[in-house]
Amino acid sequence: MLLEQIINGITLGSIYAIVALGFTLVFGVLGIINMAHGEIFMIGAFIGVLITSVLGLPLWIAFIAAIGVTVILGYMLERIALRPLRGKQGVSHLAPLISTIGVSILLENLSHHIFGAGNHPFRHSFAQIQFQIGSITVYLVQILIFVISITLMVVLSYWLSKTKAGKALRATAENLETASLLGVNTKRTITTTVILASALGGIAGILVGMAFNSVNPQMGLSMGLKGLAIIILGGMGNVKGAMAGGLLLGLAETMIVAYGDSGYRDAVAFITIIFILLLRPQGIFGKNTAEAGR
Repeated sequence: MLLEQIINGITLGSIYAIVALGFTLVFGVLGIINMAHGEIFMIGAFIGVLITSVLGLPLWIAFIAAIGVTVILGYMLERIALRPLRGKQGVSHLAPLISTIGVSILLENLSHHIFGAGNHPFRHSFAQIQFQIGSITVYLVQILIFVISITLMVVLSYWLSKTKAGKALRATAENLETASLLGVNTKRTITTTVILASALGGIAGILVGMAFNSVNPQMGLSMGLKGLAIIILGGMGNVKGAMAGGLLLGLAETMIVAYGDSGYRDAVAFITIIFILLLRPQGIFGKNTAEAGR
């Protein structure tokens, strides 16, 4: 039924939105695309496999563990791969991007070495629980994914607009030098941003495991490209755009699989980008957020 496919699309789109938020936060503050974000997401998913499928522990522990590991990865990424390149004379503006690509390759190769190249089952107790609402079947896992995703979006939006740390992040995104002159600790803000983005990636990894019941080392590249597509679609550095773009892409992919050829599923992201950018080059909610000299 169409309504069931819409529910499936919203579920998938909610996950995409969380992944895209991680890309958006880093781009908004640093003006770079973090190409390692997809692999950090993948690591979060594998932490979930280790906790739920290997150790047999509850799902909530998997969330905590995934957040903990990805926070550490985010901290190391900022301190080792990004900070040494920031503000240094003679360093190309492409250097941070290339650095994150290197981290991406490293994490994927490590995952291949540790886990192997195949699919790994993600077992959890909610997989088969479902509700029948008339002729519509809704799975508990879909409800959980939607609720968790929406909660994260609401909390993040509130944090960005109402808290001191969130306002510092927004000020740094608007103009790093001016924010520093106004007393904002921009180094700490940048570190916080990368850590927060990585934690969102870890949570999204668990959500994908819940949704598809399996994970693999290649999923990071695929999700990373889709996350990049979403932030272009929604508007570079725009939080609302990331949310809207994620939901739109999830719905588009689901409808293609349900009523078209599933072989075109991954191509939908980029076909949608072309279509939207022809109509609105700056993206759905887009505006120029990258300032000169950042």
